[in-house]
Amino acid sequence: MARARAHDGLAPLDFERFWAENRQALRDPWAADCPQLPLGIGMSDECVFAELGVPEDWRRLEQDRAWNLELRRRYNDRAERIVGRRLLHEFALAGPPAWTGIRQLHDIFEARNVWQNTSYWLQSAAANAEELEALLDRVERRLENLREFLLPADWAEQQARVLAAGGHVPPYRSQRGPVTFAMSVFGPEALIFLILDRPDLAARFRDLILRAILERARILDEEAGFTPATAPRGWYWLDDNCALLNAEMYEFFGAPILQAVFERYSPEPQDLRGQHSDSDMAQHLPALGRLGLNAVNFGPNLTIAQIREHLPRAVISGQLAPFTFSRHEEVNMVAECLRDFEMARERKGVVFATAGSVNNGSRLSGLRLLMAAIQEYCRYG
Repeated sequence: MARARAHDGLAPLDFERFWAENRQALRDPWAADCPQLPLGIGMSDECVFAELGVPEDWRRLEQDRAWNLELRRRYNDRAERIVGRRLLHEFALAGPPAWTGIRQLHDIFEARNVWQNTSYWLQSAAANAEELEALLDRVERRLENLREFLLPADWAEQQARVLAAGGHVPPYRSQRGPVTFAMSVFGPEALIFLILDRPDLAARFRDLILRAILERARILDEEAGFTPATAPRGWYWLDDNCALLNAEMYEFFGAPILQAVFERYSPEPQDLRGQHSDSDMAQHLPALGRLGLNAVNFGPNLTIAQIREHLPRAVISGQLAPFTFSRHEEVNMVAECLRDFEMARERKGVVFATAGSVNNGSRLSGLRLLMAAIQEYCRYG
């Protein structure tokens, strides 16, 4: 039935009405006829553990596709009953053959991606200024013939196989942000002192990161058959560690990279200029405003009013604290939803979502509570 009854122990909700109005709201969160505060919480794979009572096994979830798919299906069966929709993709694990061996930006800078605990982490590739200079020398030589380095030896065979199965060369339009990337390659404290003590070397590091990003994107576009005129538009950064730089350092190191990439791939106001930084990085809001960001997901200690002051045209995804959600703090969840709606009511342009990742412990019953709160109390007009 469309209307979930209160006696099931969960918040009463009209599923069909909610999802229809949410679909309309997400199409244009600024629209005059936007019916409600849009909900943008996408439950993640890791939520299956707490929801299904399955012991956490992150490595197996990452590597065992059949087990992952089984858990997604069980989770989706439960989601259908509780929130009226299957939330996790099932087709993604059974699509065309995957590309293998395409080297990433961190490979260009010789940073190893190593599994630790629950995810992959980049390992530093240089321990001091002398090692960094030598690394950048090697990167410069690598960039002279980057295509040969990026693409695997069996690239032609992969193209034939994947394209025949309906796949396509993946565009490169998202990247670990420049500060987070540089701190992964060289270390957080090391980068800060490098900018202070060796701005010449820091600038060289910055410029090679930019050059590598642009060249990698160009090569993959060409392999996909795009020209500069037909290439996909838009770019999205993930730069949590930008919070560790002050505003002046960021203007020197991070902002020039964003500006150049946006000029290449997001030249028009409507092109995606997005960033996720689930950290306390309010000091960078003026710079990000000048860069014209139009889609953001920032840390929970920033408010919608604070972000909106500097980013008047950005769709803000937030500002529910991830641990409020994952700890199932029901009163705080609703309170944060109502708070954000009040800040969004006058100008709109807000999608209610977690200010960061959706973590294990985030429950479907909590999502339904938020849906019910939006349906009852967060309507425009």
